[in-house]
Amino acid sequence: MNTKNLVVLALLAGIGVVLHTVMPSFLGIKPDMMLAMMFLGIILVPEIKSVTLMGIVTGILSALTTGFPNGQIPNMIDKIVTALLFFGLFLLIRKFTKPIISASVLTAVGTLVSGTVFLGSAFLLVGLPGPFAALFAVGVLPAIVLNTVIMVILYPVAQSIMKRTKLSSASVIQK
Repeated sequence: MNTKNLVVLALLAGIGVVLHTVMPSFLGIKPDMMLAMMFLGIILVPEIKSVTLMGIVTGILSALTTGFPNGQIPNMIDKIVTALLFFGLFLLIRKFTKPIISASVLTAVGTLVSGTVFLGSAFLLVGLPGPFAALFAVGVLPAIVLNTVIMVILYPVAQSIMKRTKLSSASVIQK
């Protein structure tokens, strides 16, 4: 893990914190925009150390900015599990589809997994402030759409920046 990759991941985590902080809360749950930045970081720097670090850091940052009652521990669980699962799926499908398609599909699937793990762990650990289905519909479904749109917009920009500046030697962005 080199310093340039750490800087890229830190910038993405910082952008994610801002998005997560300004996102309004609906019925005690926020659509998690930090996930898009975490997923982008995993795609740009696909190394297990970086993925684990990104999962831990985004989990902590999400926990600090959550609007969900007692949602700190569920946020940390959800980000680490989601980061590792996303990374595994990314490694499986990156060679079979175009990068923008795989990034978009994985973002939607990753957000679905994240929301399910978050609500499930919150249910088991601290309880939910409402019905699971309602919280899923209000928080997770909009997040899937928003994160996928964000990825479709940001991925080509990030891909271009990474190619032009040669910021990441670990990046496996191919056309």
